[in-house]
Amino acid sequence: MSGPKKIIVLGGVTGLLGVPLTQALRHAGHAVLPTTRATLDPFDREAVRAAVADFAADWIVNTVAYTAVDKAEDEPDEAARLNRVLPGNLARVCLETGAGLVHYSTDFVFDGKKTSPYLETDPVSPQSVYGKTKLAGERAILETGLERYLILRTAWLFGPGKTNFVEKILGLAKTRDVLKVVHDQIGSPTSTLDLAANTTALLDAGGTGLFHLVNSGRASWCELASEAVSTAGINCEVLPITSADYPQKAKRPAYSVLDIGKFAQVVGYSPRPWVQALREYVYGLPIEGE
Repeated sequence: MSGPKKIIVLGGVTGLLGVPLTQALRHAGHAVLPTTRATLDPFDREAVRAAVADFAADWIVNTVAYTAVDKAEDEPDEAARLNRVLPGNLARVCLETGAGLVHYSTDFVFDGKKTSPYLETDPVSPQSVYGKTKLAGERAILETGLERYLILRTAWLFGPGKTNFVEKILGLAKTRDVLKVVHDQIGSPTSTLDLAANTTALLDAGGTGLFHLVNSGRASWCELASEAVSTAGINCEVLPITSADYPQKAKRPAYSVLDIGKFAQVVGYSPRPWVQALREYVYGLPIEGE
């Protein structure tokens, strides 16, 4: 175990992950400087280098990304700017300043043809612009030769403070009798609160390298939606459909469950089941009219 660190969190003021991450790191005793693009332009290498020097930062955590999966098919350059160019730039700044880099990647780096959870060592073959740019970001970090890094592949995020799949489903369920949700895509639903706490635990344990970091268990989008609607006590039927019934611009992996054994080995515990985290999240949502 190592002592308190000084950590800059890019996207730490308003981000779906950045906000709980800032809170989790502070709760663990670290000094945290959360930024927005207005207070620190992550693309301005001189400004980032100066911020690292001024704060005497031990780590930069990057939660900034292009995550609009379908839109990325139409905006490949912008997706690449955020998902490939930015992490490469940050890794170079870290190399120059001696700081470490924490960067988040995705289950979309896989083609989804496996039927058992993906290991960090499994071959990658992204099927979408989003997945390709995220993989390019991983490689951009490695190509700099930076040794003190954490690349954390995560998936299917839900959590307080910002729009996410679960929140959208609950909003729709309140206005409809029936919802149809894709059932032939299986993945690892993940709470941003748990991802933040588990990232902190991994940093505190001195972990470095590539890790898969999600909640335990697996689900289809339909199962995730159904559990959320049921937990919220909304009278709406959730019916399974196929991906063919709900065509989307970007190709999704049919199966992208991530294996978290490597993380568990380093920190000494496994992340809790997604169902538990989901219920906690839904129970904590404000009730309309209050």
